[in-house]
Amino acid sequence: MDREIWIAVCAHRLQRQWRTVDPEQLDDLAAELWKDERLRELPPEAAAVAWLGPILPLPF
Repeated sequence: MDREIWIAVCAHRLQRQWRTVDPEQLDDLAAELWKDERLRELPPEAAAVAWLGPILPLPF
């Protein structure tokens, strides 16, 4: 997947978690996540969820 598209999709997923954060900051965060090879190998939404993992509520 193209870098810009990956970042945009990842930032969109991050925005679903943090609706009040400036979208430009979320783009910057997604660009930082792109630099992590382990996360970059994942689909962008999965990378965002993996990064958010420690703060997401448990499903039960």
